[in-house]
Amino acid sequence: MVAVTKKIPHPVSFTIRISNLDKNIKHIKSVFLWPCLQLWYLAIFTFLPFQNLNAAKLSKLKVVTTFTILHDMAKEVAGDNAEVVCLVKYGAEIHNYEPTPQDLVKIQNANLILWNGLNLEKWFEKFFASQKNVKQVIVTTGIKPLNILIGSYANAPNPHAWMTPPNGKIYIENIRNALSEIDPINKNNYFQNAANYLKKLEQLEQKILNLFRQIPSEAKWLATSEGAFTYLTNHYSFQELYLWPINADQQGSPKQIQKAVESIRKHKIAAIFSESTISDKPAKQVANEAPTLYGGKLYVDSLTVSGGEVPTYLLLLESNAITIAKSILNGLKWQRNSLKR
Repeated sequence: MVAVTKKIPHPVSFTIRISNLDKNIKHIKSVFLWPCLQLWYLAIFTFLPFQNLNAAKLSKLKVVTTFTILHDMAKEVAGDNAEVVCLVKYGAEIHNYEPTPQDLVKIQNANLILWNGLNLEKWFEKFFASQKNVKQVIVTTGIKPLNILIGSYANAPNPHAWMTPPNGKIYIENIRNALSEIDPINKNNYFQNAANYLKKLEQLEQKILNLFRQIPSEAKWLATSEGAFTYLTNHYSFQELYLWPINADQQGSPKQIQKAVESIRKHKIAAIFSESTISDKPAKQVANEAPTLYGGKLYVDSLTVSGGEVPTYLLLLESNAITIAKSILNGLKWQRNSLKR
């Protein structure tokens, strides 16, 4: 029988093998474990922001505005801190608006409702009465109302108070304060957004003043279809002429047309305008019969959709001022040329 002898590894040889094993393990870690850790960290830092965004979205305020002017103002002041929705569509007439079932959906879970007041939203008063637990703010608070002088709404406040930058400033401050009250955590954001917005409004006021300084004082007449410019004419020292006092009233009757024609002839009014949400036929008829220049379209009750001429409140004010100044000056030239013939 042959004896089998087992070789006992030399201590040095065993140590070398153990050392090699450690190196292999470290190599395996470096090859497999580290990339896994990298993927884990990547996943953490990739998906956490989305979770935070979703959480932020869920915690956002929901602010409901009655029409597009307020919608734009509120979006500017709220920034990313609130979801701002609008009930009346962009480009739509507001005075005779009729609430829809979709409007009920829009106001669900609202934290704040912003109104114009001054009888503008008579059509929504009953509708909003059901939202007694929601904070509601009238953004014209602090503005001195100017009354409608004639028609079935005589002595009622003219609701178009947003038509001048100084009044717009009050709107913005009231919106800022309302948001800050219900969301004090983001108060600094609301105040900073409002400050930036008000600075742009102040700059625009200077531009409008410069435009209107070009018009001779005797020619500063603003003739329109609706009497929606009372705040503007009062602020910038224009005389005012309109066919009807408010769009909810009768529009373009023969009596209204004749009265406007007579006034334009008497005061030598250089142009007449119409508003974007109504028919321009009555104003054009007056321009033809007087005769005078038809100055074009002004924006009052609604902004246009994105990509339109006045998708923002500031652009509405600027566009109107440019159209008024340009058309009146062109109307004066037309009058002088007519006298030469």
